[in-house]
Amino acid sequence: MCVIASPSLREHVGKGQETVDVDPSLDLNGLWELLVRRHPVLSGFPRPLAACDREYASWDHRLEGVRREAFLPPVSGG
Repeated sequence: MCVIASPSLREHVGKGQETVDVDPSLDLNGLWELLVRRHPVLSGFPRPLAACDREYASWDHRLEGVRREAFLPPVSGG
């Protein structure tokens, strides 16, 4: 399951989660590209942070064995 956790992205896509069947050899970058093809509005946004199974992950993280992917808004500090 893919979760779009960024409120601004959810608003533009119209949903906060989507079930996506993907090849387990795909990485997060490939999944994001798939989502952008499904929802072209995403191409106008900066790339969000990514997580697999509730842990931040790099964009080249393979999806094999991952049960849940999430795309999160950038974190700001202060």
